[in-house]
Amino acid sequence: MNDAHLHLLINHFPIVGTIFGLGILLAGIISKNKSIQNTAYAIFIVCMILGKVSMFTGEKAEDIVENLGISQDLIHEHEEQAETYMKLAYALGLISILGLISNFKNHPKAKLFSFLALTLAIVTVILSKAVGTSGGEIRHTEIRQTIEIQNVK
Repeated sequence: MNDAHLHLLINHFPIVGTIFGLGILLAGIISKNKSIQNTAYAIFIVCMILGKVSMFTGEKAEDIVENLGISQDLIHEHEEQAETYMKLAYALGLISILGLISNFKNHPKAKLFSFLALTLAIVTVILSKAVGTSGGEIRHTEIRQTIEIQNVK
């Protein structure tokens, strides 16, 4: 297994996990169940960690796909979107840590952290679609907005 393969294995978890975490957090807020909210917080923290691992493996995967003749523009666009996504994932992870602590201590600000996490999770999920799509476009020409037509003789 090379670094590109490792990147492909890991990069889906932060995206899919954040989507699941958003749904779980929303259910926890609606039901006013702190255990469900804590589950979402834990998922967001794991997504933050796996996002960092995905970024690390992405740097190494970039070296491999550049040697395959992949457009540097596609790689750069994906990298930029991933860096923006990770800023949000770090913020969501930090808010989740604070949310966990505030729930365990029954702090009056616990509700505030849950709504901050919800807002950040929504924005992160929206951005994760762009990150995932731009990554897929690197090797899957069929999903690109503009498909390059090549003459085959």
